Amino acid sequence: MVNFGGMWVSGLSICILRLSSLGDVTHVLPLINAIKNDKPQAKITWIIGKTEAELLKDLPGLEFVMFDKQGGVRAIRQLRQTLKGRRFDTLLHLQATTRANLLSTLIKAPARVGWDKPRQREGHQWFINRSIRSVPEQHQVDAFLEFAPALDVPTGSPEWNLPVSAADMAWANQILGDGPPILMINPCSRRPLRNWHPSRYAELADYAISKLKLRVVLTGGISDLESRTGYEIESAMQNKAQNLIGKDTIGQSVALMKHASIVLSPDSAPVHLASAIGTPVIGLYAATPSQRSGPYSSLDYCVDKYAEAARKFKNKEPQDLRWGQRIEYPGVMNLIETRDVVEKLEALARKLNLHW
Repeated sequence: MVNFGGMWVSGLSICILRLSSLGDVTHVLPLINAIKNDKPQAKITWIIGKTEAELLKDLPGLEFVMFDKQGGVRAIRQLRQTLKGRRFDTLLHLQATTRANLLSTLIKAPARVGWDKPRQREGHQWFINRSIRSVPEQHQVDAFLEFAPALDVPTGSPEWNLPVSAADMAWANQILGDGPPILMINPCSRRPLRNWHPSRYAELADYAISKLKLRVVLTGGISDLESRTGYEIESAMQNKAQNLIGKDTIGQSVALMKHASIVLSPDSAPVHLASAIGTPVIGLYAATPSQRSGPYSSLDYCVDKYAEAARKFKNKEPQDLRWGQRIEYPGVMNLIETRDVVEKLEALARKLNLHW
């Protein structure tokens, strides 16, 4: 039983509303696992985007209700029909956007828990009746864990338990084969101004191959930007990389990262996916602060130039900006020099004792 504002509710039927993105849904997993560990009898329904559901489809003990974010009115009607007649004890409203706020009206629950005032957006406060506590300058993983006390759920060290299917692992093993330890480079964020220059990726990849005797594998999605970036990296390299950009599914991508020794990427989903499965990550950050949105288990190995970006592009100290404010300006990622990444790569390679 959970005491919610003087009203006792069972806490056994929980609806989670978080549609996207891939990175953010991995941030939610520690909250899910905390609930399942403390209340194994709880029935958890997660309203989630189709792509994100594909990533998490093998996660046990959850009901997924998929919402097609490109489906317009038809998708809203479908969700309304799916939820018709259903009632939950608690809604955890994890997404403060106009679309998510409006969709939350389709969810019937007496306890409606949402974000604290500093993190409320687009009228979020009108769609909830309880807020999480305000903690300044939190990483997103810790921010989502603030929802646990609403269910009287204790939190300890975050647990992800992101499933990787045996079929996807077998595919990745066949594609990669045997060889030196792998530096996996996923060069593109879906937000282009967060991306590092291909020539610097190429320089870093050549160093990894020639000096550290690592194998370099390029990964990414099917967009024209990703395909073009992969080609530009390969063209600028002196050595040979294995280019798998656009050749895998979401599940296979995670399996590839599971086989990697190190993943290198800008602020994008792959840094969080790799971190969630325990693969060390070197994150490249300048447009956003790694302390808020970096790979949770590898924050010490991020190259973070956010403070320099704040001074150069905003004429402010980073602490004078709203926590997590994006600094997405042309050239911001040029603040990261190749030598900065080489230092992190060497340090991580030493820590992992990577030899071939």
